[in-house]
Formats: sequence, C-alpha cells, structure tokens
Amino acid sequence: MKKPTPAPKNILVVDAGGSNIKLMRSGSEERIKFESGPHFTPRQLMAGIHKYAATWEFDAVSLGLPIPIVHDRPAREPNNLGRGWTKFDFPEAFGKPTRIINDAAMQALGSYQGGRMLFIGLGTGLGSAMVLDNVLIPLELGELSYSPQRTLEDMLGREGRKRLGQKKWEEALEHTIGILRNAFVTDYIVIGGGNARRLDRLPKGARLGDNRNAFLGGLRLWGIGAYRSDTNTHPLVIR
Repeated sequence: MKKPTPAPKNILVVDAGGSNIKLMRSGSEERIKFESGPHFTPRQLMAGIHKYAATWEFDAVSLGLPIPIVHDRPAREPNNLGRGWTKFDFPEAFGKPTRIINDAAMQALGSYQGGRMLFIGLGTGLGSAMVLDNVLIPLELGELSYSPQRTLEDMLGREGRKRLGQKKWEEALEHTIGILRNAFVTDYIVIGGGNARRLDRLPKGARLGDNRNAFLGGLRLWGIGAYRSDTNTHPLVIR
C-alpha cells in the first residue's frame, strides 16, 4: 500500500481579493498586505509576492482567488480584477505544489466549527460557500437575482454599500440572510470579508467572522488544522 504523502511543513497562504492581497505563512504571525484592483493581473500578483515576501521560505502554496475554481483552475475571469487568470500556470510560477481555491471558500474552511455552516463574504464583491458536515461546497450566490435589475453582489458588495448607504445596505443584508438561512437550513451563518467589520449589527442567526480564518483555511487545504470536536478530529473534504 502506498504511504500517504506527508503534509508540507512550510505553507504560503495567498488570499487575493478585489482590493488587497494578503500573504501569510505557517509558523509565523507575520502578515503582508498590498493593493490589488480592477486591472490587477496574475503577473502583478507574482511580482508583489517576490517583492514583499522575498525572504520567506515555503514548500507549498494555498492560493485563494475571487473566482469560481474547478479542478484547481479558475473557471472564468474575475469580476473585480484584471484579466489573464484562467490561463496562468500558478504551480509553474511558484515552482512549488500549489492548491487553488475560491477565496471565500478558503475563509469558510477556516471558519468552520461543525454542523451546517453558510459563509458570506462581504468584500469588493460577494463571496459564499457552505460547509455541510465537514464537506466544503463553494458557491456563487452573488450571481443570484435580488431584484429584476440587481444581483446579490450588486446589492451587498462594495459598490452596493456606497450606492445604498449604510442603513439600506444592512437592511438588504438582513433580508438576504433571512432567506438564505431558511433555504439552506443552516445551523449558523458566518459573515466575513473586509466589509463585515463595517456592520453596525449582525443579522439574526449570524456570527462575525475573522479574515485571519483565511490563513487557517489555507492550512486546512493541506490537511493541517482539521476541525476538532470534543471527542474527534474530523478531516474536511472539498467538493
């Protein structure tokens, strides 16, 4: 029987969003952050990593991108970054084993504490994922219609907050969370992302997430930091 491949010791976690790139690594509390934006490309991502984390040593990479990921590759170009992501060879560019996941799914993976959890990421866009009894299911709820003219991302993303104002933005969020809570029959909902901290109050049944959970999610991609209940350690499965 073939022996299981041991988990890498030093993991670089890259959390790429529509406004910022955050870099973390296992065994260190240091975090690096630099700007992205609507014209940001994969080559700029690699240049930023080489510039700001030139002295970091790592033997594997977890890469979270604001794009649907299918079979470890971006399924389409992002809404809030530049172009070139679908054809870019990240494992070759890093020169290390690389696992790619949607950025919201990576933070959901790190936020999970058992049961049926729905994750909503309030950032430049709208991220979403569900973990159902230790199985991670990436979602694209931002594509759903809120009204005939607007999607959920139009309403709850960064531009929606600017357009609606704080009060109406929070009302739209509470309305949406109520529908999703019933539709997915959740035990709890975690609200994360950069704009989660701007909420004056959380919707019913929701918990405030922490962006640092994206780091834990990046480690869990490699089987490190599995969810632990009172009696057992549970591996997390990614669909």
